[in-house]
Amino acid sequence: MQPEIFFDSEKCTGCGKCVQACPEGAIEIHEGRSRTDRGLCQGIGKCAEVCPNEARSLMGKHVTAGEVFKEVAADSIFYQRSGGGVTLGGGEPLAQPKFAISLLKLCKDAGIHTALDTCGYARWETVKQVLEFVDLVLYDFKHMDPVEHEKYTGVSNDLILENVKRIHHDLSVPSIARIPVIPGYNDSVENIEATAKFIITELGNETNVHLLPYHRLGESKYDSLEKSGDTVYITPSSEEHMAELKQIVESFELAVYIGG
Repeated sequence: MQPEIFFDSEKCTGCGKCVQACPEGAIEIHEGRSRTDRGLCQGIGKCAEVCPNEARSLMGKHVTAGEVFKEVAADSIFYQRSGGGVTLGGGEPLAQPKFAISLLKLCKDAGIHTALDTCGYARWETVKQVLEFVDLVLYDFKHMDPVEHEKYTGVSNDLILENVKRIHHDLSVPSIARIPVIPGYNDSVENIEATAKFIITELGNETNVHLLPYHRLGESKYDSLEKSGDTVYITPSSEEHMAELKQIVESFELAVYIGG
């Protein structure tokens, strides 16, 4: 939710300029390289400005919906030619509903197709307000067992599943079901079958399903945020396993795509 400092330890020479520049005193030199106390760091970026080796960079910035829309509008000809549009992803766009609404409304007023990529964990009033300006919902299904869902994400899936049903039945906004396939966590036959059964029963066979293979792009980001101790190292699913899961979902008479 706030700007953060990315740190590439391989580029750091331990010159100490970042230590002098940091207004919070959050940086020290340890074993020849700088190290950040993330509890003190406010993400101001002074250290990145003075780093001669570009070992430090500021990720994230505060912008207005209007500023983002200027960039969106500059590419409008590509949306017209491709039949595409703008997708709000993240992170979680429903965590910033006022900003999301402002940006989506600007897009809709300009005739640009809008999509929302969401985990669905938000109050219904928030969901309803944002979806007033959304043409398509990309909806994540992480686990169908509420106990397992809470174990791995910190919250039950009750609200998530209720919201997607209301999106379909009350608002009639088209949706794509997206299942991030995490080996060892949610890729069991039982969970994939339960997810497909929910989708066909509650959302119907007009809802396409995207199976999203796990990738390891986030691991380097944990290292850059100096949170490598929190990283979970997972081997991505094989193509054969993804094909097996695709067949399971297809057996419920749903259109399935790997990736998306």
